[in-house]
Parts: sequence; structure tokens; C-alpha cells
Amino acid sequence: MTALPPRTPARRAIAATALAAGSLLVLAGCATASDADSGESASGAVEVAGIEIAVDDAAAELLPADIAEVGEVKVATDAPYAPFEMFKEEGSKELTGVDVDLGHAIGAKLGIDFAFEQQAFDGIIPALQAGNFDVTITAMTSSVERMEVLTFVDYSASGTGILTSAGNPEDIESYLDLCGKPVAVQAATSQVDLVNGTWQAECEAEGLDPIELSEFPSDADAQLAITSGKVVASLLTKPSAGYVAKTTNDGETFEVIEDPKAPNGYDATLNGIGVLKANEDLAKAIQAALQSLMDDGTYEAILDQYGVTGIGIDEATINGAAGAK
Repeated sequence: MTALPPRTPARRAIAATALAAGSLLVLAGCATASDADSGESASGAVEVAGIEIAVDDAAAELLPADIAEVGEVKVATDAPYAPFEMFKEEGSKELTGVDVDLGHAIGAKLGIDFAFEQQAFDGIIPALQAGNFDVTITAMTSSVERMEVLTFVDYSASGTGILTSAGNPEDIESYLDLCGKPVAVQAATSQVDLVNGTWQAECEAEGLDPIELSEFPSDADAQLAITSGKVVASLLTKPSAGYVAKTTNDGETFEVIEDPKAPNGYDATLNGIGVLKANEDLAKAIQAALQSLMDDGTYEAILDQYGVTGIGIDEATINGAAGAK
């Protein structure tokens, strides 16, 4: 290895157990998910996103008996938030995205179904507490505050990314190369605070001119500023930047700057699969299944399909943000 309610580098960041979230990019609608992208092959393996996945017996043995008997885990998610969870097409009830594919892949490793259903973000934790869902997979930040209620199986880490024109004509290697240059950002996002705080201070410390920051109503407007030549780059969450770069004009318009010092993006935070603290055995089964996906390459292959390999982590930790394994 967003103004909407303000975004943090990872998505729906700090807060207590109920937090309103904004949506990002693309399609609208309300939905429950389908398993249209997964199915059992002739060999008995389950196909997820074009990848055949066999049951990991050791992980499956960790499942709580009641979950194993039912054969299904009910998953709460809040779409759209590209590329994590999206509707396949406008008006569709079928979901796709990083979270959806990873959820189905974890289910395949455990020999059960992960059934995704739409749930407004601020109602997810209450819905888990009410017993309406077993887990949530929705790009939720693994915050210490939320650990009062949830156990997190960490599955990615994401922060701020730099999107620029394909070919990187300005030879940008890190955020310090933005000093003295025009840069776009969506208004009222955490990226604005990051630039006006830490980054501008570092530009000054290096004896460089400040970043010429221009705020726009949406990420799409910021991206248009790149293609029109008004700015050299725009700032947004790195997974979103990767998705934009991969899907716009077949990847020929934009690219994401890969800084070796910040492979998951700047100010990156962990995202986790949330399970109620009382269901520790389920969390451990999910952790084992996710680690199996990491070890056999399926995890990276799924991330790569959405252009977000950079948000990957090497180990499926539990409550990693609190320093616990």
C-alpha cells in the first residue's frame, strides 16, 4: 500500500452519536440496496464486483450463532456519497460503491449475506441501538467519541487530496507546491480551514507566497476552475478526488497528486465498520473476514476499481483510532 454540512477529510467526522451528513457528488434518490453485483458461481464461490470470493472457514467460525443461523447481516448506509455508496442510476434502488462491494465481499468470506439498506446518517446509530440493523458501513469516521457506543473495524483512512490536470503540468508533488498558486476549494469545507491554518503558516515559514485560495459553491465548480485554467488544482477528500480522476472523460482530464508522505491524504482519519459494543463477536468475525480480503488482494482490487487505492490500510484494526487492536 462538502456548502453542505461541512465535510471533514474522511467524511462524517467528529460528533456524537447523531450527526447530520451531507451528500457528495452524483446521483440522488432514496433506496434500499440490492445484491445485483454479487452471485454464486459454479464453483461455489461468490462473485463480487467481478471477483470470485470463497468462504474463509476460520473467519466464518467466529460468527455469532444467531447471525450464522439467519445467514444475513443488516447493514445501514447513507447514500449517495461517492465513491463509497452511490445509486447505480438516477431513481434506482440499487446501490454500488466501495462500501457496498466491500460489504458484500466480507459477507462472502463469512458465508452470509450483507443486506444494505438506506438510512439517513443522523439516524444510523439510533437505528442500530433499536435493533433495526446489525452494522453500519457508510464511510463513518472511527472517532473516539463514537466508540462510546460502537466498536469499529477499521477499513480505510482518508484525508484531503489534491486534484490537478492530467499530466500534472505544474509538477505538483505536495501541498507546499501550491504556495503562491491559485487553488480551488468548495466553500465551508474542512479543506478551507486546513489551507487557512496549517498550510498557509507553512508557506510563510518556507518563505513562500500564500496559497491563492478561491472558494466555490460545489466541488464540480472547483473542478471546472481547473479545466478553465483559473486554478492549478482543487482540494477535496482524497477518495472523491480519485473517483473524479478515474471517471471523468475516461481518466484523461484530471489526476490526483500522490504524496508519499501522505498516502491516504493530508490529515487522514480512519473510517470503520460500526458494530454495537455489545456485539463484539460479530466485530471480530468482520475483522477476520476483512483481513482475509486484504491478504488475498481482493481488498486492493475493489479499491482500485473506484480509483481509491490510496485510502487502503494494511491491517483491519479494531478501534485503531484509540490505539487498540
